[in-house]
Amino acid sequence: MLLRAFAAAALLLLPLAAHAQEPLFKAPKIVLVGDSTTAVNSGWGGAFCARHVSSNVACVNLGRGGRSSRTYREEGSWALALKEMGSGGFAKTWVLIQLGHNDQPGRPERSTDLVTEFPANIRRFVDEARAAGATPVLVTPLIRRQFKDGQVHDDLAPWADAIRKVAAETGTPLVDLHALSKAAVQALGPVEAMKFGEIPPPPEVAAAARSGTTTGAMFYEPAIPGAVVPPRPPAAPPSPPGPMGEFKPVFDYTHIGPEGADYFSAMVAKALAQAVPELGRNLLP
Repeated sequence: MLLRAFAAAALLLLPLAAHAQEPLFKAPKIVLVGDSTTAVNSGWGGAFCARHVSSNVACVNLGRGGRSSRTYREEGSWALALKEMGSGGFAKTWVLIQLGHNDQPGRPERSTDLVTEFPANIRRFVDEARAAGATPVLVTPLIRRQFKDGQVHDDLAPWADAIRKVAAETGTPLVDLHALSKAAVQALGPVEAMKFGEIPPPPEVAAAARSGTTTGAMFYEPAIPGAVVPPRPPAAPPSPPGPMGEFKPVFDYTHIGPEGADYFSAMVAKALAQAVPELGRNLLP
């Protein structure tokens, strides 16, 4: 009986030994870290992973709606991203980090201080990604497609500048999506840029855009010392759970639908190939 037990155990170990001797495919990995403008359905990340990497690449989108550079860590999403970076088995791992939209003032449960907290958070992401064995790439935030008197109303410029500064100070590759998307949206103008929304705008919003100034979304202005931020209306109660998840698209100037995802993901892929030439052969236009 003892001999039979040893024989059975040996047979079970044979497949493991065979797999241990098999060659390991040298595949790169890309991990996307960001907010809703990186996430599937509302950002460029889903289209990027689906259309702009070769079949050699493992592409993992960990974009999460509503997250700032503080709450992305607090909720555990960054810990999950670090596990993806350090999972092993891949020839090299890159992590693209795009945050900033939800760091702006107005929502104290997630906003951060632009001068001190936000750049420190971004720098910490860079340091920890490198410690996990990954190569970080910083991405400036996607522009909001809002206009004032015919010009893009750029409320994210200070956050983009902060990311550029951290990239320069830490020697981190930079995809300046903010500058690229701002130039593209400005060239399109307020009416044509509306095609990038999750759904078409209401007729009155589309009509107002023809004046050169968009409506239907609040502009963000840099906070004035001592100013009181008006409270936001309470969130609607959550819907009862169903058998499957539900995505409810809305029109605004921040989030993007399929056409916007195709457009801006191609922009990211092209800029990434320039910023990280080593990765370029695995990126598709």
